[in-house]
Amino acid sequence: MDEIAVLCKDIRKSFGEGDLRFEVLHGIDLEVKKGELLMLVGPSGSGKTTLISILAGILSHDSGTCSLFNHNIDELSDTERTTFRGKNIGYVFQAFNLIPMLTTAENVSIPLLLNHADRSEAMEHAQKRLAQFGLDNKHEAYPKQLSGGEQQRVAIARAVIHNPRLIVCDEPTSALDHENGMHVLKHLREIVDQEKRALIVVTHDASIFDFADRIIHLDNGNIKAS
Repeated sequence: MDEIAVLCKDIRKSFGEGDLRFEVLHGIDLEVKKGELLMLVGPSGSGKTTLISILAGILSHDSGTCSLFNHNIDELSDTERTTFRGKNIGYVFQAFNLIPMLTTAENVSIPLLLNHADRSEAMEHAQKRLAQFGLDNKHEAYPKQLSGGEQQRVAIARAVIHNPRLIVCDEPTSALDHENGMHVLKHLREIVDQEKRALIVVTHDASIFDFADRIIHLDNGNIKAS
């Protein structure tokens, strides 16, 4: 069990009420190990984003159990879950979710500051992370001054800045050209291998499949193959 990062059993999730109730996930079982890069693929609307939102502690599920690093997140209060997520999980949103009035370095430093790091040290670490993703000359820029691909790399740098044990990425290469997409996945792969982090990537990008240890296909709320 010490090697297990994520362990979910019979996860179900529905949206809506009454006659409009629609079940998105139909009893998902999933295990992800430390040091594993798992890719989650499937058609749009198959439940991929819903599933990773549950795994990251952002969204609650209707039934089943989900534990992260031997912590049952179902048993945590909202405050405890927020604290646990802030220390242990890095999440790359498909829409980037950068704060427009902050510089790129300030955006990237947020997870460190939320974990009570010294501001000057947090900014220094943020600039180093930005450099790792090819943005060393953009640390004083604001999101509106960046291209979509640059914003995506800022979002990824922010997700890994605090060395989370679980990294979850929703379409991390969707706004990147092939070269930058390969660079980002290579760096994420190095983090997984060298630091034994668990990484879950939702993607439609077949060009990055070779970086995965395992690929799971989700279709209509069910795991079809792995």
